[in-house]
Amino acid sequence: MNGIINVYKEKGFTSHDVVNIIRRLTKCKAGHTGTLDPNAEGVLPVCIGRATKIADYIMAEDKEYIADVILGSATDTQDNTGEVLVQRPFLGNLQKVNDAIRNFTGQITQIPPMYSALKVGGKKLYEYAREGVVIERKPRDVTIHEIEILSEDLPISFKIRVSCSKGTYIRTLCADIGEALDTAAHMGDLLRTKSGNFCMENAIKLDVLREIADKNQLDKIVMPIDAALSYMPKIAISIKAEKWVKNGNKISIGYVSTPIKLSNGVEYLAYEEAGGLAGIYVLADAEHIKPKVMLL
Repeated sequence: MNGIINVYKEKGFTSHDVVNIIRRLTKCKAGHTGTLDPNAEGVLPVCIGRATKIADYIMAEDKEYIADVILGSATDTQDNTGEVLVQRPFLGNLQKVNDAIRNFTGQITQIPPMYSALKVGGKKLYEYAREGVVIERKPRDVTIHEIEILSEDLPISFKIRVSCSKGTYIRTLCADIGEALDTAAHMGDLLRTKSGNFCMENAIKLDVLREIADKNQLDKIVMPIDAALSYMPKIAISIKAEKWVKNGNKISIGYVSTPIKLSNGVEYLAYEEAGGLAGIYVLADAEHIKPKVMLL
């Protein structure tokens, strides 16, 4: 079994819990495409079999979240699971909130939170945090494509929808918005609604997956590998080059069929002439292509 299952991760499960469950159900190797905290829920694509080779590609795609911004207090984890560090009531109005969040669109800089899975020195930051150790973190640039207020209950909280680049910490965004509002804030509930091509509308909960597995019908809900890479230009490789394809060798562009001119720096989704997915290929030189990721 090779492909991606769009899992709806519920609260109480870690991302690794989900992967372990999928491994047991499919009896295949599996890997997730971006950690969701145990207290968060929503879209978690899980790659199975050869699809684990493209996990980084899915992880690099944009994400969308819905989050509650809780005003009046900041916590050590920047979410509602942590200890309150500061309390400061919000004295503004909805116009002030709208003005503040407008400044968080585009490229912004974030300092990764201590309670995160980011590794420093081979150890996850949250492991240091649990030991009471604070590690210096380098600021990171992320992009907020869109942010909007969905509802509000001022001065207590408001709900936002955020479309953003990979690596964006929504809990940090909530805390930073609080500072911009001259108050303290932390993240409440978090729901991931999109991850690349995967949406919440067709995400499947674990109990439903178990039922599907009991009926031996998991193959019906596994998305093919190329569905996650549909944005890549496509090329076809002649059956005459089959031996080189299977061995992962360079292939003369004379065996490549494509409606566009091949370009340096572009990744191509390559298919065998018979229709099977060969892999992700790039130009090796002016006369050859080579596999970057083999998916045979």
